[in-house]
Amino acid sequence: MQTPHITTELPGPKARVMIARDAAVVSPSYPRDYPFVMSHGRGAEVWDVDGNRFLDFAAGIAVCSTGHSHPHVVHAITEAAQGFLHISSDYWHERQIVLGERIRDLRPMGDEPVMSFMCQSGTEAVEGALKLARYVTGRSRFIGFLGGFHGRTMGSLSFTSSKYTQQQGFFPTMPGVTHVPYPNNYRPILAGDDQGAAVLHYIEHVLFMHNVPATEVAGILVEPIQGEGGYIVPPTGFLEGLRALCDRHGIMLIFDEVQSGIGRTGTMFAAHLTGVAPDIMTLAKGLGSGMPIGLVVAKKRWMEQWKRGAHGNTYGGNPLCCAAAIATLDLVEKEYAANAKDVGTYFLERLRDWQTRAPQIGEVRGHGLMIGLELVAGRGDTTPARALCDDLITRAYHNGLILLSCGVSTVRFMPPLLITRADVDEAMTILQASLCEVLAAGQPA
Repeated sequence: MQTPHITTELPGPKARVMIARDAAVVSPSYPRDYPFVMSHGRGAEVWDVDGNRFLDFAAGIAVCSTGHSHPHVVHAITEAAQGFLHISSDYWHERQIVLGERIRDLRPMGDEPVMSFMCQSGTEAVEGALKLARYVTGRSRFIGFLGGFHGRTMGSLSFTSSKYTQQQGFFPTMPGVTHVPYPNNYRPILAGDDQGAAVLHYIEHVLFMHNVPATEVAGILVEPIQGEGGYIVPPTGFLEGLRALCDRHGIMLIFDEVQSGIGRTGTMFAAHLTGVAPDIMTLAKGLGSGMPIGLVVAKKRWMEQWKRGAHGNTYGGNPLCCAAAIATLDLVEKEYAANAKDVGTYFLERLRDWQTRAPQIGEVRGHGLMIGLELVAGRGDTTPARALCDDLITRAYHNGLILLSCGVSTVRFMPPLLITRADVDEAMTILQASLCEVLAAGQPA
């Protein structure tokens, strides 16, 4: 298949020149998958520097929640820039206050009032959450989950375990972090049909009894839907059980919603899918529609224990980023969260229908527009098909669809929250044709 939107061989001549220039001056550490060099984007469409048009189902890793260059967001940023570009967090400005009020009014912790700390990224938000948990509890240990991704700075990196390459060469990271399995009924690690119950039992009756004193644990950091680890939805009751476990032992429950928050799952926060209220929540990615902003959101009774100077930064609460976040929340709250739920349901139905005819699809999972399609060796053989996943994503790029993977062999779909059913139909056409091409070429699973 060659769509009419791809008019040059990929990468095109302009893209090849830019990639060569980049190689001479930019760090090679970025985990780039295929040679897409962006020129501009509008909504869910992007164009490369050679004029090829693509449908974007990656959205800058779930960042461009309102699509590329949404007019409402661009206007808000422009208006803020005409006032001032920066004032340090030693002072006050109204957009920072308004953003804090908006987050409070969205009730991320249910009936409990919250306060927010502004920063620039997801990893910085996680670092702030860890510091707050230690500060409030006076404890030093933490529990994280295998497959989790929480950032690449030293504190957050100590929890990140979706790929060993993320920690390779950087040991020792922050001490005191113990990892346990993330519950996945499709790929169980512990004994038992309910992996959620098995993990909870392991933490309380094995880990706490033999290795990690519960009285020394400051917090448990968890993604309510695991992102980089495979877009894994935990079993029903797991997050509720984790909340109860934390309450029994005086442990802070920290939800990393950097990827799952801001309408991505069809609700403003993934926490709202179950009604479980964490003590601390981290937000970033989709919050600013592409502007670099992160938040540590915590129950007010915990956040207000921080004393003056206990934590701070230079760029937190930047007026342009706050303006983008406020505009983003306007759009998501009024329209796009509901659209993510509606179009996401349609997308899941189409993928599951395809699954009945494609033995290479082992599982389809997700909520809203946070969807994973796990590829396997074949019907009845759940061996992860890593090469097939990589080849499918690369072939889809050549056919005009931008995608990324996660886990071992999962294609993840995280398009802008404004996509339509017609966009889903176009993506499905490209996906199905791309899989046929890969299989016809005899690529290994």
